[in-house]
Amino acid sequence: MGVTGPIRVVVAKPGLDGHDRGAKVIARALRDAGMEVIYTGLHQTPEQIVDTAIQEDADAIGLSILSGAHNTLFAKVIELLKDREAEDIKVFGGGIIPEDDIAPLKKLGVAELFTPGATTTEIVTWVNANVRQAAQA
Repeated sequence: MGVTGPIRVVVAKPGLDGHDRGAKVIARALRDAGMEVIYTGLHQTPEQIVDTAIQEDADAIGLSILSGAHNTLFAKVIELLKDREAEDIKVFGGGIIPEDDIAPLKKLGVAELFTPGATTTEIVTWVNANVRQAAQA
C-alpha cells in the first residue's frame, strides 16, 4: 500500500535564532507547491520538532538555522529521530552553513542543505524529487 496525499513537511526554527523570514518564505513555497506544511514557529527545541513531526505524520523536517548552531541542532534532531524509530522522516535544511560543515552534516544523515542564494524553486524541486519518492516507495 503506497502513501497517498500530499507530502507533509514540518518547517522549524530550532534554538535561539529569532530570524524566521526565510523559513516562512520556504513554508509558503512548499505549501503553494501542494504540500502540507506545519510551521512550528521560533525557538523550538529539537525534542519539540521531532515530537511535532511524529504527531503530524510528517514525511520530512526542514530546519532553518542562522545562529551557527547547525552542527549541534541537526545532530540532535537526527539522534532523536533514531531514538524514536522515525528515521524514515527525511531531514533537510538551510541557513548560514559553512561549506566545510556540509559534508559532515550529510554524513550524519541530513539529506540536503540549502545555503543563501538557493531559490524556492530549487528547494521545492528537491523535496518533490526526494521526499515524494521516499514517501511512495
